[in-house]
Amino acid sequence: MTGGLPEGAGVPVVRPRRLRTTPALRRMVAETSLEARQLVLPVFVREGLSEPVPIGSMPGVVQHSRDSLRRAAAEAAELGLGGLMLFGVPEHKDAVGSGATDPDGVLNRAITDVVGEVGEALTVMSDLCLDEFTDHGHCGVLTPDGRVDNDATLVRYAEMARAHAAAGVDMVGPSGMMDGQVAVVRAALDGAGHTDVSVLAYSAKYASAFFGPFREAVGSSLQGDRRTYQQDAANAVEGVREARLDVAEGADLVMVKPALAYLDVLRRVRDAVEVPVAAYNVSGEYSMLEAAAERGWIDREAAILETLTSIRRAGADVVLTYWAAEAARLLAHR
Repeated sequence: MTGGLPEGAGVPVVRPRRLRTTPALRRMVAETSLEARQLVLPVFVREGLSEPVPIGSMPGVVQHSRDSLRRAAAEAAELGLGGLMLFGVPEHKDAVGSGATDPDGVLNRAITDVVGEVGEALTVMSDLCLDEFTDHGHCGVLTPDGRVDNDATLVRYAEMARAHAAAGVDMVGPSGMMDGQVAVVRAALDGAGHTDVSVLAYSAKYASAFFGPFREAVGSSLQGDRRTYQQDAANAVEGVREARLDVAEGADLVMVKPALAYLDVLRRVRDAVEVPVAAYNVSGEYSMLEAAAERGWIDREAAILETLTSIRRAGADVVLTYWAAEAARLLAHR
């Protein structure tokens, strides 16, 4: 070699870098899009608040009052987000989660508030689960010996579905991982004449360490863990099976939760079903990135968009993320 390329190497004819030359060219050939309409903002509304309260383990996220929730919903609609997922934080809890089905309960009031604020500009979605409302913190009704009673819980889910639909919700998200929950919720909605209310099934929801900050956000009273009903982290085929079962039971969309540690499951589910697939970029995933950015270890805004793009690239049609509003603003100024 006397200069230039090594002898015999030849000059490259195929040069993939040509398609990376300018920002415009990179945008034109991008394989994956990230758009505001694909993002859903999870929001927490806490009973009895007059002002929003910051959540310590989730910088930038708050427990809303009814008034601040309306403002957040209006902003989300203006930004062009796909929807809001509502979680209620009640003042009082009991063993069966009575507040979940109370027409005047915090979540049902929040649904009506948001629908009144945004109309059809956003998909108004509700978490259909008992864990925020039970004094033991589990997602269902307990037997006398402390086990979660699957079928007794389904009765409560049916009641909850009817209550949310009566409040005006567009889409319910049964998230408790009870066997048969989608079929029961679908039948309850249809039987009450709410055939247009859709079901987002939390199909592959794992017993994850990444849910930690969420428990502060909803004031969880959990005693023990949820490993008898949420999936084991070692299992991917089981996640696909759960998704297929939910589709067969009438799910309009299915979800994988968490997202980042389960991108392989997300891809498998996307390849296995013919309905839209959602993924939940959960609290722990959010808080890790925020903590690293606070210390100056990563470029925060770039990391947010890269994270959300990775979830889309893995197969998510819809991404639930606490960065939804901020990401929409960032995308608008790209």
